[in-house]
Amino acid sequence: MTQHSANFQEHIQVLQARTREALQRDGLEGLVIHSGQSKRLFLDDNHYPFKVNPQFKAWLPVVDNPNCWLVVNGEDKPKLIFYRPVDFWHKVPPEPSEFWADSFDIVLLKQPDAVEKYLPYDKQKFAYIGEYIEVAKALGFENINPDRALHYLHYERACKTDYELDCMREANKLAVAGHKAAQAAFLEGKNEFDINLAYSAATRQSDNDVPYTSIIALNEHASILHYMQCDTQAPAESRSFLIDAGASYHGYAADITRTYSKQNNRFAELIAAVDKVTVTLGEALKPSIAYTDIHLLAHDGIAQILSDTGLVNLKPEEIVEQGITRTFFPHGIGHFLGLQVHDVGGLVNDDRGTPKPAPEDHPFLRCTRLVEARHVYTIEPGLYFIDSLLADLKSSSASKYVNWAAVDHYRPFGGIRIEDNIIVHRDRNENMTRDLGLK
Repeated sequence: MTQHSANFQEHIQVLQARTREALQRDGLEGLVIHSGQSKRLFLDDNHYPFKVNPQFKAWLPVVDNPNCWLVVNGEDKPKLIFYRPVDFWHKVPPEPSEFWADSFDIVLLKQPDAVEKYLPYDKQKFAYIGEYIEVAKALGFENINPDRALHYLHYERACKTDYELDCMREANKLAVAGHKAAQAAFLEGKNEFDINLAYSAATRQSDNDVPYTSIIALNEHASILHYMQCDTQAPAESRSFLIDAGASYHGYAADITRTYSKQNNRFAELIAAVDKVTVTLGEALKPSIAYTDIHLLAHDGIAQILSDTGLVNLKPEEIVEQGITRTFFPHGIGHFLGLQVHDVGGLVNDDRGTPKPAPEDHPFLRCTRLVEARHVYTIEPGLYFIDSLLADLKSSSASKYVNWAAVDHYRPFGGIRIEDNIIVHRDRNENMTRDLGLK
């Protein structure tokens, strides 16, 4: 048995234990987890790319097959109902035989509407987990996505098993290869579309395979936080390049961002300063530290840069007090990472789902939990020159502290974000991204 297979078996045992607790909380006997269905485009006979239910892929790395089902009760060997139709229009998945297959009792399903005979007959004490509510009701389920069970499962999912950490390291390997190829394409003067092609070629993943739409932003486009266009024409001058792009491995995500300058100039110095903040914040992650505190430390770091560069003519602490950092760094410092890019369970106080919202002054922070060992986080400070936010600042009483000539110098470069993926261990942090040589 390989170490990967052994880690997977241990992973299943952890999920079994979590399932037992979740069932007890809702007075249930089992969960029926639906992988999902293919969705047809409106007034069309084509379908959207299939995206699997995260609760399904938590159990096994089947991410591309709709109409599959899991029946789990925390005690018996999980039952996998694996969709394998007779079909000459589409590729039929092979019968399961990979490292994970022995962990399941597998039955093959030829017709999606024939699944009922493989499901529990008495569904009174079983809950459906999935998004297709009408399907669940038609099959006789009354318990659908029960709150107490899901709150518990979402909360516990933050602590990753060794198998999950293995998968996330592999996802980072793929993404780092893509980032290096994209950087090279930028330095060659390629357009955004061709840079994205270089990224895909290096990761061996298409736009439908990566965990989110890649952000490939040249020059001013880097000031758009979720820029998801890809210009096919190169700009007359490529000054700067921001890439926020990930990769998937067995359903687990990497989420990495880097920013580059074409010249060794003041903008390159600004990138180096933000990079230093990223490293410092990554090292600050420790068990029992509030993730919110890491976010506030990020604002201290950005304020220091604004003061040191003369962008704002105040002391760092005064820049934070005035709220000026929120113009230049308007998003959260990061989020949980795992089966989803913005993994669930970040804004709750406990495993009962008690809300713990982001601070009022920082509404876009996606995690307020205490840091624990086996948590995986992104750390992604940024410093941007966003026209709409700068206009608001210019119309405020704080405008007099801003060096607007310096701001205008940086506007053509768009902005900076540096993002690492970090595993918190009890006695150290593992920066998966930098350990792979992406600086």
